[in-house]
Amino acid sequence: MLTIRLTRIGKKKQPLYRFIVSEKARDPWGKALEILGSYNTLVTPSVATLDEDRVKYWISKGAQTSDTVWNILVDKKIVDGDKRKKQSVSKRRREKLDKKKKA
Repeated sequence: MLTIRLTRIGKKKQPLYRFIVSEKARDPWGKALEILGSYNTLVTPSVATLDEDRVKYWISKGAQTSDTVWNILVDKKIVDGDKRKKQSVSKRRREKLDKKKKA
């Protein structure tokens, strides 16, 4: 299965990420089928440069996206949909939060 995900490049403590298309089981630092763009988190706000046509092409061919990539694509309005949650809240924690809201 193909996946669109981020791979880290750049120097120590200066991360720069690339959007790549590769097999899901393959090492993200190995060979990629295609490089779709880059993502710079060091500037405020973060800058993502993408080849929108190629992203849409790979998604139409059945490529899945990682949660982070999906959220970036939603922000840039390349795909329609809701953002994916990065972490889930346990049942016990949810009950505590509900009690706080009621109080």
